[in-house]
Amino acid sequence: MTRPQNQHGGDWASFEIEYGRPPLDFSMNVNPLGMSEKVKKAIAEATETAERYPDPACRQLRSALAEAEGVSMDRIFCGAGAADIIYRLAKSLKQGDDPRLLITAPTFSEYEEAFASEGWRVERWLLKEEEDFRIGEDLVRAIEVVNRQPDSGVDVLFLCEPNNPTGITTDRALLLEILNVCKRAGITLIIDECFNGFLDDPEQHTMKGCLERYSNLIILKAFTKLYGMAGVRLGYCLCPSAGMAESLAKAGPPWNVSSLAQAAGIAALEDYNYAEAGRRIVQEERPLLKDALRQLGIAEVYGEANYLLFKGPVGLDEKMRKRGILIRNCDNYYGLGEGWYRIAVRTHEDNLKLLEEMKQTGEIDR
Repeated sequence: MTRPQNQHGGDWASFEIEYGRPPLDFSMNVNPLGMSEKVKKAIAEATETAERYPDPACRQLRSALAEAEGVSMDRIFCGAGAADIIYRLAKSLKQGDDPRLLITAPTFSEYEEAFASEGWRVERWLLKEEEDFRIGEDLVRAIEVVNRQPDSGVDVLFLCEPNNPTGITTDRALLLEILNVCKRAGITLIIDECFNGFLDDPEQHTMKGCLERYSNLIILKAFTKLYGMAGVRLGYCLCPSAGMAESLAKAGPPWNVSSLAQAAGIAALEDYNYAEAGRRIVQEERPLLKDALRQLGIAEVYGEANYLLFKGPVGLDEKMRKRGILIRNCDNYYGLGEGWYRIAVRTHEDNLKLLEEMKQTGEIDR
């Protein structure tokens, strides 16, 4: 049977169809503890009123988010996962006949897919392996030069912090410099912070404190990763103005967030200690997993969040799949290619299982 092309991780369904059992999934990067019992209970209780339409404005959820994020409620928009919001951004930000988006490469593919579907011209800024896939001052200079030239400017810059799949962050001072140069050039800067919660110091890296002063800044977040709610489909956007939030609401169909998802989000915010417990596991396990991979002979290992990018033998993903473990083949990321893989940081027991099975493939030097 030919498996369908899946440009993201987490293709457990194809595995279960083929093997009749669930895989150990390292291709999807979520809280290693999964979803909390409080969230599951909230979803179950919400079914009692599921015959009603959900609140299209997500008022209770947005109120809870406003308190958690320190951002006024009227500047928060909720969507059916981050992807829903990305597509709405592509539609609501479009102006003129030749809008242009700048993204880094490699990065999350949905930015390009969404904006291209709305007629945006997409340009890539290649991140170099020899520079550890980090954004540098050269991006700032390039924005300044390009936007001084007629018919070659950029309208939107999309950055993923930490980046997916590299797991690399940009120095905060440099992010602020990029934000300032974008403001001067009339560029909207969208920062995807969906994996921010897994950094060692999330509050020191988030740019949400700049929303009050920068009308060109938009921050994308989700419950998918930190709260282990990928199947619930719940994301949100921190906007520089109430008008932007209203534009996003008009850019797609109403009732985009189910009443079950809204209840789950409220419960998740109340159960923040559970999310923190998952983050602590990642903080403890990430350096151990990095060191173990290097001891196996894998020299290039990158990542500051709950996933690691590494270069290994071609075909490793298929051999691991046959051993019941899914890892993310990253050869479809522009700027990478064959032999690049991404794995989640899971529990200590799961990580040991991954390493042992990698040894058993016979592909890894010991």
